Amino acid sequence: MIIIKSQKEIDAMREGGKILADIMQELGAQAVSGKDTLALDSLAEDLIAKAGGTPIFKGYGKESGNPYPATICASINSEIVHGIPSKNRILKEGDILKIDIGMRYKGMVTDMARTFAVGKISPVAQKIMAVTRECLNVGIEKIKAGQPLSLYSIAVQKYVEAQGFSVVRDLVGHGVGKKLHEDPYIPNYKSNEKEVILQAGMTLALEPMINVGTYEIKLEADQWTYATVDGELSAHFEDTVVVTDSGVEILTRK
Repeated sequence: MIIIKSQKEIDAMREGGKILADIMQELGAQAVSGKDTLALDSLAEDLIAKAGGTPIFKGYGKESGNPYPATICASINSEIVHGIPSKNRILKEGDILKIDIGMRYKGMVTDMARTFAVGKISPVAQKIMAVTRECLNVGIEKIKAGQPLSLYSIAVQKYVEAQGFSVVRDLVGHGVGKKLHEDPYIPNYKSNEKEVILQAGMTLALEPMINVGTYEIKLEADQWTYATVDGELSAHFEDTVVVTDSGVEILTRK
């Protein structure tokens, strides 16, 4: 069931989203060669606590017996999403780092991701980051009350494939707000899912995950980290948005 949010709930998500964007900016500034990803995770947890929020990822999936152990997901190079921070994962020049972070604030959840360059990166790394960032913008332009959600999915896929890259199929965006994962399921490619007509007050986490090579993925031994099967680079950008009658408001950008 898709939950339409009240104005009070949207106001809380708007405030939380701006805080989360500030936190992400601080994390990105620390994504430098020699820094370990656990240090970034500790910083994120401290900043969320100081803001009066709660990390939404930490402990997620506890019913499965393998709860996610950290505040952020920190995925490097061919890792797509859900990389677990570790003091042994040390960033080096040329890496691209995906940071995914979610927070509950005043009872409501916002979720976002960015990909950061660590020092000087290769031309292909620059391109995959730019294409992923822009395909999210292209998709967001299609979000408006009364429009089918599939217009977003089709726009993202068309843009990405025109640039010679591939769209991950097995991981998708989602509704967000009262919980981290709500309906609807939001593919970043044309799918056979039942069509959803957008309504004002829907809050969505839109998150294209784009690969340099094949869209096929694998789950690593930690049972959380997803990576490309061919070892090629992957990039990830995500924003929480609210659907409006005139279009969309992006809640996780400053």
